[in-house]
Amino acid sequence: MDLVLALSNASKESTKHIHSTVLKLQMLDHLSVVWELRWKLGLNQTPKSYAGTEEFSLVPAVPASNQLELLNKEWNFIMCQTERNLDLFEPFLAFRRALLKILGCGEHLVEHLFQSASALRKGLRFSLAAASLYELKELCCHRDQQTMPNNYFLSKLEEAKLLRAQGQHDMAIGLGKYILQNHTDKKDISDVYRLVGKWLAETRSSNSRTIIEDYLRHSVDLTEFHKNSDKKYMSRQCRTYFHLAHYTDNLFKSYEERLSSNEWQAALRLRKYKTRELETLMKRLKSSSKGEKTDYTAKIQELQKQLTLDSEEAQKIQDDRDRFLSLALQGYQRSLVVGGKYDLQVVFRLVSLWFSLFSREQVVKSMIKTTKEVQTYKFIPLVYQIASRLGSSKDAQGSTNFQNALASLLKKMASDHPYHTIFQLFALANGDRVKDKQRSRSSFVVDMDKKLAAENLLKELSSIHGALIRQMKQMVEIYIKLAELETKKEDTNKKISLPREFRSICQLELKKVPVVTATIPVDPNCRYEEGTFPHFSGLVDSITVMNGINAPKVIVCIGSDGNKYRQLAKSGNDDLRQDAVMEQFFSLVNMFLQNHRDTSERRLRIRTYKVVPFTPSAGVVEWVNGTVPLGDYLLGSTRTGGAHGRYGTGDWTFFQCREHLATEKDKRKAFLRICNNSRPVMHHFFLERFLQPADWFQSRLAYTRSVAASSMVGYIVGLGDRHSMNVLLDQDTAEVVHIDLGVAFEQGLMLKTPERVPFRLTRDIIDGMGVTGVEGVFRRCCEKTLSVMRENKEALLTIIEVFIHDPLYKWALSPLKALQRQKETDYTDSCLDDSQEAYEGNKDAARAILRVKQKLDGYEDGEMRSVEGQVRQLIQDAVDLDRLCQMFPGWGPWL
Repeated sequence: MDLVLALSNASKESTKHIHSTVLKLQMLDHLSVVWELRWKLGLNQTPKSYAGTEEFSLVPAVPASNQLELLNKEWNFIMCQTERNLDLFEPFLAFRRALLKILGCGEHLVEHLFQSASALRKGLRFSLAAASLYELKELCCHRDQQTMPNNYFLSKLEEAKLLRAQGQHDMAIGLGKYILQNHTDKKDISDVYRLVGKWLAETRSSNSRTIIEDYLRHSVDLTEFHKNSDKKYMSRQCRTYFHLAHYTDNLFKSYEERLSSNEWQAALRLRKYKTRELETLMKRLKSSSKGEKTDYTAKIQELQKQLTLDSEEAQKIQDDRDRFLSLALQGYQRSLVVGGKYDLQVVFRLVSLWFSLFSREQVVKSMIKTTKEVQTYKFIPLVYQIASRLGSSKDAQGSTNFQNALASLLKKMASDHPYHTIFQLFALANGDRVKDKQRSRSSFVVDMDKKLAAENLLKELSSIHGALIRQMKQMVEIYIKLAELETKKEDTNKKISLPREFRSICQLELKKVPVVTATIPVDPNCRYEEGTFPHFSGLVDSITVMNGINAPKVIVCIGSDGNKYRQLAKSGNDDLRQDAVMEQFFSLVNMFLQNHRDTSERRLRIRTYKVVPFTPSAGVVEWVNGTVPLGDYLLGSTRTGGAHGRYGTGDWTFFQCREHLATEKDKRKAFLRICNNSRPVMHHFFLERFLQPADWFQSRLAYTRSVAASSMVGYIVGLGDRHSMNVLLDQDTAEVVHIDLGVAFEQGLMLKTPERVPFRLTRDIIDGMGVTGVEGVFRRCCEKTLSVMRENKEALLTIIEVFIHDPLYKWALSPLKALQRQKETDYTDSCLDDSQEAYEGNKDAARAILRVKQKLDGYEDGEMRSVEGQVRQLIQDAVDLDRLCQMFPGWGPWL
């Protein structure tokens, strides 16, 4: 009764208390079920079948497995729900263990102790995990060893995992080897071989041949010998393939680095010199006297021996490198075919290998085989990058088979998943749709090879999706025309009617084409029936012209579901493909954050939106509903009002602050004076919009977490140009949304006034976090986000490598674009220099990747830092007055 009363009196502020109370009520319910099992039920009865009976037995019964089935289902469900909240999880585990002991269900108790030890180890509760293992081993010892040898050795394996988690690697490896020597059941032993091989590789405790042949390959052979179709076996098989591929891939990378190192190049030069020296000695030998011949012959033999040894060493290294590459490609391919939790990581690495080694025959053969055997939905996260290599002139020196394999993969992807692939092919086919005055600009260099390849692929697909492609083409044309529609200057920030020629077009209903900014989940079974997604049913007959250099238009698309989808049609200097790629990266980072216990509990994520390019200079951006630009909230649309106008009575205006910082020579002194005459007001955002205390607290918490996550991720990818109009505030959740992502990979340092802060952490941003400021929630969430990114360093580097080497992704700023980014006044296209030579954006890719790697390794100012130390340094740099005062005045460093 007390528990029910506590629930009835609960409020939003006490959700943790609600969870624990609900769990206690569930425990009471399970206790009554267990009492019935123990004292009432017959052997063939279940709690449901015995409902309403009052008789009970004088002799306690031990329930059979079928009687515990329903209870076990409920227990497993509770475990799944509570395993990330250990404060709820631990008492539930203790309760379940006590009930199973009372019932005398030995087999179920053994299974429960296994689950407990594993879950507590993963939750870093090592002492409790060790206690569960001790109880498990004691239980196994008291039972008949003939019937439970498997459980005993599995408990030993869990103990080895625990030792490794505690950092006792040698003991873990030793225990693993003991299990291999004494465990007779070959069915489960493959996991032990895999783990010992993995641990030996991590600690570098053995040579590569031993690790591969004696452990990792042996593990693969065992899983293939004992084939099965259940999920547990498939998961085990995927892990064995992945770890073999991952280890051999790392060896391949180390050999590649060695063969391209300065030391190896110096050895090659020395070998060439010795070869020339040998040739010279051979010539002299022919014309030498009898006395000299003996000396020449001895020197020649010595040189020949040296060169033979060097040649054999070089050949062995190259052979080993090729063997490791072959094993890695084969392992990754098999891992993808089986499928599992490594799919995303594998597909990025595999595509990276294909793109960097496309001229090697073994790579192309592996690519063709993988394309035939792997389900195409696994490649959808990389559809932009795969499509961008189609018909690439960069690959001209390689085998034409690579282009054939690529076209085959894209055709298969478009055939299976047309709504996730065909738009990218249209963007390539429209590669020459650039206005004449933009044609010579670096961002819009037309690649006719790609255009022709995409057009040919679309023609081939017409036999499969002819009606869909025709309707998609109609819709794409509508959006391109709207994006490029010329408007008058006086129409800015106004709603205007569409020109007459657009009205009939915009009333088209395209039943096969989805709303372009709607999210359509990828279906592994390739079933996309009409009605399962909102299709395009026309556009509203008016548009809003936004303020900006290229006058983007807000349009409203009508979906077949009755919803109205606001969208931004853009055309101009900025390439929307850059924003699309960065949003793609943020979505992948969100997956890593979601899969980690600490960041998932805190709901840390980056807010994303959809970007769909249709030509090099035009496309559509999803309108983020319910948001307001940070600059608009703080200053108003005219830069004279906003929150600073309402609450900062007597403070300097934005224009006064900007002018003072721009004209004064002593920037630090000028910045301090501005700060003294302009107070932060961001905390009023929460007081205005969230009137209930619980809502106010929750929104401020969500804001702080959102700023922390976006700051860390933005820092890793070097995201710049974070002025107040490029940061949106969600008015319902208070999360921040970053837009205009064209300045990445520290290209902010290339601007006329370099951006020297790692992310935007100005006074107003901090003011919104409450009295603790950057301490407490913000710092802790920064550390958790950075820690997850470090843990997934290898996968993130692979992803960034694929992005940076994308031939369509011109992430490096040209000198002209760098100047345009910090223009104080609006400018028109006519002021641009059309004669500028093409700027090769990706030539600094290696340097950019190296810098990202240094950040993920924790290097700041040339020194390696812990996660906490790195976060501390970054926060100090972000709020450093000496850095802020040197920022571009239009960036608003005092806001």
